[in-house]
Amino acid sequence: MKCPFCNHENTRVIDSRPVEDKNSIRRRRVCDECQKRFTTYEQIETIPLIVRKKDNNREAYNRKKIEDGILRACHKRPVSAAQIRDLVDEIETEIFCNEDKEVGSDVIGELIMDKLKDLDPVAYVRFASVYREFKDVNTFMDELKKMLN
Repeated sequence: MKCPFCNHENTRVIDSRPVEDKNSIRRRRVCDECQKRFTTYEQIETIPLIVRKKDNNREAYNRKKIEDGILRACHKRPVSAAQIRDLVDEIETEIFCNEDKEVGSDVIGELIMDKLKDLDPVAYVRFASVYREFKDVNTFMDELKKMLN
C-alpha cells in the first residue's frame, strides 16, 4: 500500500478492526518513510453486476446512483446521513443476495421505493414522482391515495 503523503511503498498496519456493518475492515497504517498515519478500508470483492435499464441498455452497477437518488428525495427532510447509508446498504444487500449477474433497474427502483416508504413518506413521493414519471397531477394524486390507504 502506497503512502498517500509521500508515495513510499512500504507501510505497516498498526491496527485493524471490523467496521459497524461487519462487511469491511478498517486498517490504520503508518508509512515507514515519513511516519504519517492514514486509514484504509478493505471490503469483500463482489461479483460484477449489470443493470438492465428501461431502454434495454446495460451498464455496470453503480452504488453512487442509488445514493444520489435517495439524497435528492430526502433533501431538506429529517433523514440523517447514517439513515441514508443504512438504507443504501440494505438495498445493496438485497440486490447482491439475489446472486444474479444482471438486475433490472425496475427491481432496484421498486426496492428503493419500498424502503423509502417506511423511512419518510415525503421522500417516497418525491422519488416515486421521478421514478414513475408522473405525467400529470391526477397520476400524482393516484399515487398519494395509494399511499394513504
